[in-house]
Amino acid sequence: MLSIPTRCWLCQMPLTLASHGLCNCCTRVLIRPRHRCPCCGLPARTSPSLCGRCVAKPPPWQHMVAVGDYQRPLSTLVHQFKFSGGVALASPLARLMLLNILAARRDRALPLPDLIVSVPLALRRQWRRGFNQSALLAEPLARWLGCDHPPAALRRLRAAPLQHHLNARRRAANLKNAFQLEFPVAGRHIAIVDDVVTTGSTVGEIARLLARHGAAATQVWCLCRTL
Repeated sequence: MLSIPTRCWLCQMPLTLASHGLCNCCTRVLIRPRHRCPCCGLPARTSPSLCGRCVAKPPPWQHMVAVGDYQRPLSTLVHQFKFSGGVALASPLARLMLLNILAARRDRALPLPDLIVSVPLALRRQWRRGFNQSALLAEPLARWLGCDHPPAALRRLRAAPLQHHLNARRRAANLKNAFQLEFPVAGRHIAIVDDVVTTGSTVGEIARLLARHGAAATQVWCLCRTL
């Protein structure tokens, strides 16, 4: 069993509720309101209006909720979570996502999905890491929000080069037909959970796959949205 730290992961102040992982002050800093496009999640001058990019060429999903940019201190937490064995951070980071999801439901009437799917890793990569970070984020979110989360709903068919080494065009080509759906989604409202969304190629490919199988609508939930 992993012990739960009793101090804030960022400022090291003692925690009243150790399960939160982050103190109230650090949580407020991480989830402070930012003007973002409600569709693509990128910075926008006004909110909740769609940005010009989404008006001209909408992405294959309808809503996005992101905690913040891939910048410190959030990027430090994500890096610890993924690469430094900080699996105890899964629940605190999922809680940051939850707070932003609830704010989006209040501010822009974000519909609650009935199914959550997590972006799958290639089997070899997941074996090396020991876990799928997106699944660890999706599990508590599904429990807190009362949504289904079939852990094997998506399967990655092949391994591919790391996405952050590729430009946007090669990312899209790299992911073409890379996923297979293993769960019925027709008529269902679905949220795709990922840790970091950069160009949107991965979640975009999954959203198109879900649409081809009859999904009614798709949202994307992530910790970091960046370019």
